[in-house]
Amino acid sequence: MADSKSTMHNVSKDTSDNDKAVSAPHKMHDASLIDSSCDDASFKSGFVTLVGRPNAGKSTLINRIVGHKVAITSSTAQTTRHRFRAVLTDPKFQMIMVDTPGLHKPHDALGEELNASALEALKGVDAIAFVLDASKPFGRGDAWVVKQLASIGTRLILVISKTDLADKKTIDEQVIAASEHANWSDCVALSAQEDEGVDDFVEAVVDGLPHGPHWFPSDMDTDQPFEVLVAEFIREKILRDFRDEIPHSIGVAVDDSSLDHHKNLYRIYATIYVERDSQKGIIIGSGGSALRRVGSEARLDLEQLLGCHVFLDLHVKVRRNWRRDLNQIRRFGYGEGI
Repeated sequence: MADSKSTMHNVSKDTSDNDKAVSAPHKMHDASLIDSSCDDASFKSGFVTLVGRPNAGKSTLINRIVGHKVAITSSTAQTTRHRFRAVLTDPKFQMIMVDTPGLHKPHDALGEELNASALEALKGVDAIAFVLDASKPFGRGDAWVVKQLASIGTRLILVISKTDLADKKTIDEQVIAASEHANWSDCVALSAQEDEGVDDFVEAVVDGLPHGPHWFPSDMDTDQPFEVLVAEFIREKILRDFRDEIPHSIGVAVDDSSLDHHKNLYRIYATIYVERDSQKGIIIGSGGSALRRVGSEARLDLEQLLGCHVFLDLHVKVRRNWRRDLNQIRRFGYGEGI
């Protein structure tokens, strides 16, 4: 997999020669990232980290703001394994959103690494948005997350998400519970699924951003490397198709990819890793039926992402207990190894 510390790609906009687009050092606030084409003293820009418990709705919110899928979503915990940035550029501002894995009580090295990645993303940003699921009671896990945020000293925004799944009384109770643990500069209730209140969140973030440059090119909407996006789109289909059978045991790596300009065709070869032989059988299915279904579903998303035809070749391999092996976790690009 490509090293995202050294490469950025706007895969949704460019399928030109050699690879997949803009390349620049992966470092927050690095001057080498700045798009000097805009030098407007009134222009505002900055970074906001979205943080919260698993399945709070962070990735769905980011997809809604960007306008298309840059982050995978599912009802499975630990869906998000990468800390990445999504970019919203407007004539008057550029808002860079840092998506993070959901904070949770870890049960293995993978969980510990995902928590470390989320906490690391709280550093050096202009605002932190705590995303709280309106449909679930404020619990000890939420209180622990807020405690981490309150000690940082960065501007805090409370986001009550999934309001389409809760009544006003429940939403008000969530606000009261969260307000007992931190002082919030803003509070926004929204439903990314129904596109309600999303503009209010963007406005709340942008109002507090400093004047600054274009940190990223105007046509760039994510800094996720091409290989990571492809692997994540494949993993999303497995999470959705197999639910609780094997999702946490899945790792996906892109082995090779190439663009045939003449045929307007991307050839992508990827491997799905599981921890046990029985899981391999489930993923493949009878006569390869399950694997074909995953490939077909992923291919549709990838064709929309890349704007061309896609040939997707998938294989399944067993890599025993990889979630307990920090080196293997980082080879997949999860957590702080990215």
